[in-house]
Amino acid sequence: MTIATLTTFFGWCTVLNFGFLLFATIAVTLFREPAMRLHAKLTGVAEAELPKRYFDYLANYKLLALTLSFVPWLALTIMAP
Repeated sequence: MTIATLTTFFGWCTVLNFGFLLFATIAVTLFREPAMRLHAKLTGVAEAELPKRYFDYLANYKLLALTLSFVPWLALTIMAP
């Protein structure tokens, strides 16, 4: 596998991860009440606790996307001539 191939791979991983993060953020923002009712019924977690869990989920996903997709892409981009 060449550096160019890896750079392309991590670039697309970054685009897809941040696209999903954007979609999840918009979904949680626009459909907060229906999502909270559904998730409270499915998981048994109190509705008052769900906003914190949503925030934690989005924050953790963002950190993982940065460290596992964006940073390798950036490092490979810097390495390539």
